[in-house]
Amino acid sequence: QIQLAESGGRLVQAGDPLRLSCTASARTFGSYAAAWFRQAPGQEREFVASISPNSVSTYYADSVKGRFTISRDNAENMLYLQMNSLKLEDTAVYYCAKAAIPYSLGSGEADEYNDWGQGTQVTVSS
Repeated sequence: QIQLAESGGRLVQAGDPLRLSCTASARTFGSYAAAWFRQAPGQEREFVASISPNSVSTYYADSVKGRFTISRDNAENMLYLQMNSLKLEDTAVYYCAKAAIPYSLGSGEADEYNDWGQGTQVTVSS
């Protein structure tokens, strides 16, 4: 099991940028697809973005496409989410996750991820 720890969440204004980071505890993290999910108060967890182990394949939810960018640095065991043009509806707890199967491309299905971080709160104000 790999431990994941998110950071970077904070209160920002609508339109601001923000970058989230996720630190993985093991170098094997680089062999797995990874993803960001989010959960707003009173709502179900939803997919945000995923990335393959070699960063070639990325997928985004329609709600963030063109505004968010997922990336990773396998040498540093890091996953990132660059969020631009933040909207009020982006307010949520953001979680990073690692795929259960190595060398998959990644997807928006939460069941395909078996390691999760504790989450970091992003609050967008007007």
